Amino acid sequence: MAEIIQKDGTWAFDGDALRLTPGRDKNVSLLRRTLGELVVPLGALAGASFEHGKKSGRLRLRLRDGADPLLQATGGRLTEPHDPYQLTVESDRYGVAEYFADEVRNALLLDGVPSGPVTEYLLSGPSVPLSVSAGDGTAGFDGEHVRLEWNWKTEDAKAAAGARTIPLAGITGVEWYPAAGLENGHLRFTVRGAATKAPPKYDPNAVELWGFRKDPLMALVAAAVQARLPHPSTADGPDVPAFPRQLTSSPVEDDHDVLLRRLRELGELHRDGVLTDEEFTMAKQAVLKRM
Repeated sequence: MAEIIQKDGTWAFDGDALRLTPGRDKNVSLLRRTLGELVVPLGALAGASFEHGKKSGRLRLRLRDGADPLLQATGGRLTEPHDPYQLTVESDRYGVAEYFADEVRNALLLDGVPSGPVTEYLLSGPSVPLSVSAGDGTAGFDGEHVRLEWNWKTEDAKAAAGARTIPLAGITGVEWYPAAGLENGHLRFTVRGAATKAPPKYDPNAVELWGFRKDPLMALVAAAVQARLPHPSTADGPDVPAFPRQLTSSPVEDDHDVLLRRLRELGELHRDGVLTDEEFTMAKQAVLKRM
């Protein structure tokens, strides 16, 4: 098992799945703390990397397209503080972070996990019921209906129409945009049979967002709904073939050499004081188990 513990969170990998737990540090975003622990199956990953920085580094996971409803609903618009697939690493744990990324990459190689898109969600999305208040309203989702309620800041005509309850069966799409610069953001539901989309300020199927602290939580509502909509891969028709499982590109002998080299690297990191005795023992056991 590979594990890295930081103020920003704890990531653990047992060879089959990654467990991502947000930290309790005050700098951890409200979205990540509300989302809570994520269990990411190895098959949902396309890659892992570690980037050095002067004061801190960043461990990143890249998911396969279509694997996570949160990423699908937000379309890559989650910024670094809110992205649950990034971990800030302190400089004295760069060696551990590099080892962690190597372990994930080696597992992807050994298991022959393809990096292409998937045809079904491999993560379940945020749990429901869920309700968030931000911008000009409150969005709630119980798994079957979306409920939109307005506050005193809502545009008059939109508020006059009253609260809306939208059945999941009537929703064909959902999107979340953060506020950027002078442009407001929104959480918008595309409803079957609705008229042409109006600006979010006037759209009764959208909550307008102004860039305040709770805005990112609306992405959780978007993800919970997205997880229960048809997968994007079905857009071209019901008979979408599954992506074939790819074979590893290296023979077993090469994989064995990679693990031996990894053992030597771990020994060097331990001698140099980068890895503690406990970290070295855990890392060595994880490598030996794969041999």
